[in-house]
Order: sequence, then structure tokens, then C-alpha cells
Amino acid sequence: MTSKTDQNESENDVTTLKTIGMLGGMSWESTADYYHIVNEVVKERLGGLHSARVLLHSVDFFEIEKCQSAGDWDTAGKILGGAAHGLEQAGADFIVICTNTMHKVADQIQSQIGVPILHIADATAEALNSLGLHKVALLGTRYTMTQDFLKGKLVDAGFDVMVPDDAGIELINRVIFDELCLGQIRDDSRQAILEIVGELSTAGAEGVILGCTELPMLIKQPDCPVPILDTTTIHATAAAMRALAETSGGSTQLSTV
Repeated sequence: MTSKTDQNESENDVTTLKTIGMLGGMSWESTADYYHIVNEVVKERLGGLHSARVLLHSVDFFEIEKCQSAGDWDTAGKILGGAAHGLEQAGADFIVICTNTMHKVADQIQSQIGVPILHIADATAEALNSLGLHKVALLGTRYTMTQDFLKGKLVDAGFDVMVPDDAGIELINRVIFDELCLGQIRDDSRQAILEIVGELSTAGAEGVILGCTELPMLIKQPDCPVPILDTTTIHATAAAMRALAETSGGSTQLSTV
């Protein structure tokens, strides 16, 4: 029989869990991974029947991708900012943008809400430091590999970030949007990307950041000559640890972007 004390402790654990506000749907396949990882971490830490407190706004990726293709980042930021505001109003304690690319508008989203965003670059920088890596390759969408919203934050944190050549950038971008975002896993695409990773490793990359939340669907650690940093797992785990911080005594840095 469960004692009243045990029951109260369990209730207190649930009460102190922070509520994670997820901006998802970009794509929904990787958002499903976020939800799974967050709940696995909470279950492992708290045991029993515990699960994460999550509010999810899953957008129509078709609309977001149209904005990306047109370079209309302001509209994309307004869409996601409105969704984040709704999550805040519903009780989210902090926001997680479940994609690398749309961190390009993280500042714009932050300006529309009063709760902080857990930035994917901050979580990735912590993981790089824990592994003692300095020079790393970054793979992702064309936007992530060529613009500074992720790469720049890592460089500012002291890391040397490499990206593929133009042909490699276009190949990876095509695989992400034309295959992985549609749930297609192709062996020839895996091999082509692994060849790019091999070239970057030969050029000095000590590890490779899978800076697109779809890439872990295709690229696995046993395939690679250097350590893989899966930003989906890193970011989702950081979100779970932040939600658990007061419950389990852990700590996760969380600052507005």
C-alpha cells in the first residue's frame, strides 16, 4: 500500500515538472522524435508512470517551407511567434523550436513571448564541450549551412565550424526536403552524404553535427568515421532536463536568445 507521504512526494514531483512548449511540424517526423525522447528522459529520471508535461503546436510545414523558399522569413517568424504565444498562454514555461532551420527567426519569436526559448545552438555547444571537440563539420539545410543563425553562435562560442562545398550543400539540402521530409530513406543518399562526411573528416573535422532534425533518420554513428552530434537528441534531452531541473536537482542553462 502506498503511504500518504509517498503519495504526496509523487504529487509534488508532478507539480514541479516544467511544461515544455514545442513548436513542431517542421517536419512532423522529427517532432515525433522530440516527443519520444523527452518522455523517455523523464521516465528514466523519475520512474513509475511519470511522463513529460508537453504542449505541442504542430504547424503546416507546407506554409513554412513556402516562406523559406521565398525568403519571407518575417512571415515565417510571425506564424511561429503566434504559435509560441499560444503555447505561452496555455501554460508553457519555456519554448523549444523543434527544428534547426527555423532558429533563424528565434529572435523574432522571442520578441512575441515572455517565456524563454531553449536555443538548439546552446544545447549543441554544451554537447561539444562535453566531448572536448573543437573543429566540427555542420550538415543541415542550405540555410543552416550557409547562414549564421546556428553556425555563427557556435563560432562565437569558440568552435571551428566547417561546411561542405557548394555541391555538397545542394545535395544535402535536396535529400532533406525531397526525401527525408517526405519520410523517404534512400541508401544511395546515405552513401553520398557519408562521402561528404569522409571528406570533411579528412580535412580535419573531429565530429559532425547533424544540424537538421531529419538527418538522424538517415545517418547513424556506426556509419561515420567521427563522432556524430544529433541535434534532435541533444535539444530534446536538454528540454527534458530543463523541465526536470527543480524536480531532480539538475540544472540546464536557459537564456533568451
